Amino acid sequence: MNPFIYIRGLRHVDLSVFNVSDGQKTYYDPIFNRYAPFSSGQQVKRSMLDAISNTLNATPSSVIFNFGLNAKGALTEGEALSACDPSYFDQLLGGWMRASKGGMEKTLKRRSPLSISAMTPLHTLLCDTPRENITFDRSDKPHLHKVVVRDASGNKMDEAQIASLLEGTDRSLYRKWIPENKRATGLFTYDMAIDLRTLFAVSINQLEPEISADTIKKLEEEGWVKGKNVFGDCLIMPKEKREKLIPALANAIINWRITSNQARTFSLMETLAIAVSDQANTLSGAIRAKLVNDESGKERAKPIVDEGAGAKLFVMPACGGYMITTNETPKALEEAEQELIRRMSEFDYENQN
Repeated sequence: MNPFIYIRGLRHVDLSVFNVSDGQKTYYDPIFNRYAPFSSGQQVKRSMLDAISNTLNATPSSVIFNFGLNAKGALTEGEALSACDPSYFDQLLGGWMRASKGGMEKTLKRRSPLSISAMTPLHTLLCDTPRENITFDRSDKPHLHKVVVRDASGNKMDEAQIASLLEGTDRSLYRKWIPENKRATGLFTYDMAIDLRTLFAVSINQLEPEISADTIKKLEEEGWVKGKNVFGDCLIMPKEKREKLIPALANAIINWRITSNQARTFSLMETLAIAVSDQANTLSGAIRAKLVNDESGKERAKPIVDEGAGAKLFVMPACGGYMITTNETPKALEEAEQELIRRMSEFDYENQN
């Protein structure tokens, strides 16, 4: 059995914002000479972990933020130290790196078993970043809000001075113009690979440690069992705990929503199709775009979902609004979720070698 599961999701985004940077983060496509919006893989992963937390009603692990004072007495940032404890779902799935300052402790590193791409346009010609001017406007209730104006010396001006300053202008101090706000719109894909060998297994090699000796003892007391994978000796999460986490992970992969404070302007970001395979190359054929010429001879991109490309494809009815579809079903996402659960559950975690 191939120890990897590969997934591609197709989503429609309508005038939303994710990964705020200059209104909406973009990258340059040198082939088609255009800028395109995207959401980072880190943001997609964080959104998935948030979805798992909500499903399980489980608290993620804590982080220790270290600060210090420099020679001038100013506050400086130090390390952010993870718990490095795989009994927390976000640590097990998200990975960690704990490197203390000065090398006084052994560095602990775990690579996430989930490799997640950025969410990018299906094709650069199938997206846009429209711009709009918006306002932060409180001019309808000026009695509720305060205005502070300071002169060139930093002194606070009184109401009479402010009124004199504004005389002859149409300026409102209760309204702030926010120009050139970019939005993301179009068809977007995200890709993901799940390494089943390490999904529920943590290395106990203390020469290149993932966890400390104390954590090994703690996990064994919690029922984690010793085993082997291609990377050597490891501890494996008990089956009863895996059976709770697998459905939550499968649901999150398909139904995650951008939930960080960098996302605004609500869009359904509905999932149109999901492709699942044990061969990564089949994903690019299952959900893709093709360049065609329109009646005027201008190049445009045609979105395609292809069941004959080698991946198992699950297509929602909404997908038919953007491309030709044949076997769409309103239960497509439920079926995709069950497919992921089946593949993750059938892997023999205890007997990998």
